[in-house]
Amino acid sequence: MTQIDQAADIREGEELDVSAVDRFMKSSIPELSGEPMVRQYPGGASNLTYQVDYGERSYVLRRPPFGKIAKSAHDMLREANVMQALKPVYPYVPDILAICDDHSVLGCDFYVMERVQGIILRQDFPEDFSLNEADTRKLCLSVIDKLVDLHRVDAKAAGLDKLGKGDGYIQRQIGGWSDRFRKSRTEDVGDFEAVMSWLDDKMPNDRAQVVIHNDFRFDNLVLNPDNPFEVLGVLDWEMATIGDPLMDLGNTLAYWIEADDEGPFQMLRRQPTHRPGMLSRKEVVEYYMEKSGFRADNFDFYEIYGLFRLAVIVQQIYYRFYHGQTGDKRFAAFGHAANYLEKRCLRLISESSLKSSLESSL
Repeated sequence: MTQIDQAADIREGEELDVSAVDRFMKSSIPELSGEPMVRQYPGGASNLTYQVDYGERSYVLRRPPFGKIAKSAHDMLREANVMQALKPVYPYVPDILAICDDHSVLGCDFYVMERVQGIILRQDFPEDFSLNEADTRKLCLSVIDKLVDLHRVDAKAAGLDKLGKGDGYIQRQIGGWSDRFRKSRTEDVGDFEAVMSWLDDKMPNDRAQVVIHNDFRFDNLVLNPDNPFEVLGVLDWEMATIGDPLMDLGNTLAYWIEADDEGPFQMLRRQPTHRPGMLSRKEVVEYYMEKSGFRADNFDFYEIYGLFRLAVIVQQIYYRFYHGQTGDKRFAAFGHAANYLEKRCLRLISESSLKSSLESSL
């Protein structure tokens, strides 16, 4: 059996008050006894995820990052409420067990959920996780199917229809992410103005208003150790909302790095999409459109948007490192990553068949 995903030692500067965690856990789950063991999951550069064990009982605690953060970012209460609403209609959501809005406990909002035990595929397959090319393709299709299933959820029936703001989702995303980039830009990173201008010029109309995850990747999925084609859980609902399904797919493709992609892009790879048998980005789009019924004649806009949005997320994290708000050395090279993503966006724009009105007027 492939090893089940486990937490590790807590990173320096991200320790929790174990006594406070213990008091809260026992008040929320009265049958707990003994002293907790608290460890941290290694993935993630945004919200922090910890494993809290009481003997054989195992739980997951999610809290925002340490340091100064934007007022509207890392909303733990919103994430927990979204998960609670989705659980009855999308069974891959972990159960929420306790929510804390009392900042005297850990100095922030946080929540505790069930731990879905299984395999999480991060940068590479685990050493004892062996799939041939055909089985890797089967796994890949199963994962995309879960995104299609999410986009079929009846948001109104789940009580999530008020989560969105109605038509104009794409316009709000381009405006919002552009504003976030400008506010988080550092002097050693490019200005992305040409990218933002192109996206603003080429915005299509919304295809639909559905529940979207906004961070759907292999390392946010839990697989059954006895049947790796079965997805047991979908994690990290921080950015879930009501929006355009093709924008959600564009976000997913920003992390979908293929075996023959150039070196700088390979450095950003966080999931094993380079493995033989994995679908190409083009094949992912074709399969998704066939299964979901959501279509676009040209996917260039969504792909470039996904890369730009990833660059903004990277830059927001790098801004905190650049200004000494976090000492996490993992973020030291994020400025270089943002610069690469700008170059990649500009190259894709130059290759795109979506010619801008500015270009056609020259």
